[in-house]
Amino acid sequence: MDNQSQHNCFNTFDRVVDSDELPEKFTNPFSYKPHPLCVEASQKLQTHLKNQTDWKHNFGLQSKSEDEGIGKMFGVLVVQKSNGEIGFLAAFSGSMGGATRHPGFVPPIFDSMAPDGFLNAGMGEITNINEAIARIKTSGITDSSEQIGLLKQLRKDHSNTLLNMIFDEFYFINQAGESKSLKEIFEPIQPKNPPGGAGECAAPKLLQFAFSNNMRPVAMAEFWWGKNPNKINMQHGEYYPSCLDKCKPILTHMLEGMVVDAPLKQS
Repeated sequence: MDNQSQHNCFNTFDRVVDSDELPEKFTNPFSYKPHPLCVEASQKLQTHLKNQTDWKHNFGLQSKSEDEGIGKMFGVLVVQKSNGEIGFLAAFSGSMGGATRHPGFVPPIFDSMAPDGFLNAGMGEITNINEAIARIKTSGITDSSEQIGLLKQLRKDHSNTLLNMIFDEFYFINQAGESKSLKEIFEPIQPKNPPGGAGECAAPKLLQFAFSNNMRPVAMAEFWWGKNPNKINMQHGEYYPSCLDKCKPILTHMLEGMVVDAPLKQS
């Protein structure tokens, strides 16, 4: 995989891909058999994961301990540029190796780890409130319950404000350039709050980058790389559909107007 800047995430295949190899319809992200080009792209990405030295992440592949390492979901999106060139984009879910950005991978839709971002500052405020509560509890001051109650309410209000600011920063576009925020997408389904981690999976990142950079999505696949996580049966190197709780509402909006494959028939 090309070692590129984070704003130049178009990865080339090791051969010239003919337009005749492209599928007629886009992948159904919730029920699919990986297209040969996605398999080819995934294999190139997996080789990169084995050999790269730019960052470190313990996937648990070399560890015998159940507590060491954690696997990660990766995605590849075969795309076609406006000049006809065919390549692929790569993404990982959440963060990896303690960072949300790595060379050759598309950036996050909202970077929660940006050092100069409002989230970092907001979490600092919550830490200050927690420390103030701890000081009062250990000070021996009598009748401190009212002070602590006020601080806890302040912390709750601050957390809710911060959460809504985060939701407003997550927005998703489709091929028509129509934009919807996380709250707009989930409000008809889950009025209280979107599920945690919504918008941080690989598939939305890939489509967002493609649409934002005038690339036509052709086919997509996601695979698990690393140790099987607790309570979830994910096998190393296997392909999986996008998740239903976090991704389906988002991808339904992002894929609007695109011709998508029908779900696979159950055998």
